[in-house]
Amino acid sequence: MRQNIIKKILPLAVLVVTAFSCSDDLERNPYDSIGVGQSFETFADAQNWNNGFYQDIRNRVSGYVQYSTDLQADQLNATTDFGNRNGFVHRWEGFLAADGGIASVWQNYYSAITDINIALEGFETFDFEDPAELSDLNKFKANAHFARAFHYFGLVNRYAKPYNPSTASSDLGVPLVLNYDVNAQPSRSTVQEVYNQILSDLQIAKSGLAGEPGVQGATTFNRDVVLALEARVKLNMQDWVGAKSAADELINSGSYPLLTSESGLNDMWVNDFAQEVIFMPFVSAPDELPASTGAIYLGYDGGSDTYTPDFLPSQWVVDMFDDNDIRKNVYFTQPATVRLQNGDFSGVYVVNKFPGNPNLFTGAFTNYQHAPKVFRIAEMYLISAEAALNIPGADAATPLNELKVARNLPAISNPTMQDLKDERFRELAFEGFRLDDLKRWGEGFQRRDPQNTSTINLGSGYESLSQPAGADKFIWAIPSRDLTVNPGLKDQQNPGW
Repeated sequence: MRQNIIKKILPLAVLVVTAFSCSDDLERNPYDSIGVGQSFETFADAQNWNNGFYQDIRNRVSGYVQYSTDLQADQLNATTDFGNRNGFVHRWEGFLAADGGIASVWQNYYSAITDINIALEGFETFDFEDPAELSDLNKFKANAHFARAFHYFGLVNRYAKPYNPSTASSDLGVPLVLNYDVNAQPSRSTVQEVYNQILSDLQIAKSGLAGEPGVQGATTFNRDVVLALEARVKLNMQDWVGAKSAADELINSGSYPLLTSESGLNDMWVNDFAQEVIFMPFVSAPDELPASTGAIYLGYDGGSDTYTPDFLPSQWVVDMFDDNDIRKNVYFTQPATVRLQNGDFSGVYVVNKFPGNPNLFTGAFTNYQHAPKVFRIAEMYLISAEAALNIPGADAATPLNELKVARNLPAISNPTMQDLKDERFRELAFEGFRLDDLKRWGEGFQRRDPQNTSTINLGSGYESLSQPAGADKFIWAIPSRDLTVNPGLKDQQNPGW
């Protein structure tokens, strides 16, 4: 199968499952729809379902699902021009179980899982004789299991307590739905049960994709992509040995050398240069583009060559980056003019990690589009180091220092957990990790040190917001509508909502 064919030809939205009478007229499907059974007849049908897995992944790794949790945490300040866009999640006030963002993320994950469950059942009905088609079908099955693991990890990480080995078997996770049943009303499974299912799906994917080697910038799933998710999942599970083993396997493969120059790093974030990238979904303008950060970080106006961002990085965030750090001038820029409703400002840093790939522009100026970098080798160095810090006698210095030196920072001896946290903060800034890292570490936060108080909104919900460790809204609500229509979720709302 060609890697660049990622269109989903048969989305679930057009499938119709209806019981009809024996009348010939009533037995006919609507002219613009087909029955589920008719979408599992040819090898092309199998390919279409497989392509849909990639489309769903592409739509779950960027846009609101990525930036919302960073806006909720402590890296950013709302400007005087932000117009309350993403205001509820940023202020933690008015952020309710009926919030549209909470519902859309939940529904999108479960929509993708529904498609996967239908596909896995349908794949068993194919009767191919061609060995190549049978081989591809087995890969499609492995891809489905990987994608389901990916989506369930996103759900349990966002809507449930962090994994705690002593309480995971009783903590509420998310509903596990492994078969398509339009009448199902599932209750929440435990955190342990959800993670067990994720690991089970990953094991099936690892076996089915064992013969698919990893490549830089892969746009399809392969054994390295499975390892990367395994490392991330096991880190969250406090399976330190397992997380380190998976991360080290990717590091030691030598397939994804760390970038060591500012120009190379800039090329990755501007032009989607793939040297460090383990997986990024296929994108193409104008029809196969993911969600983007939009104007929230840059708000570039090409006509006036000015910037009107909704959010600015706090001063302490900028200060975390040494001037010698090759990431500083890639992740941030200082425009000549930041134009807000109360004036023009200079000397202000804006987030520039997602400036838009010129090859994906659909107009004269940026549309902030990139190929989402779902897994990068830099994250694996951080996972290896963090896991090692939790394993007596393990070597955390080597992976941490290899990353630091690559980014033009001095190596340190005997790194502490704080050293790891600081480096993880720097490397993964604005990629959607911050709130979940704080939750996983059992830490709260205090917003502080805006760059210029005249550029931002001030008050208890803005630059001075403080949240203690374990605050309720580190974990998102089960959407109100689901609680209403699904009796199985009765009395299973997360605390504080």
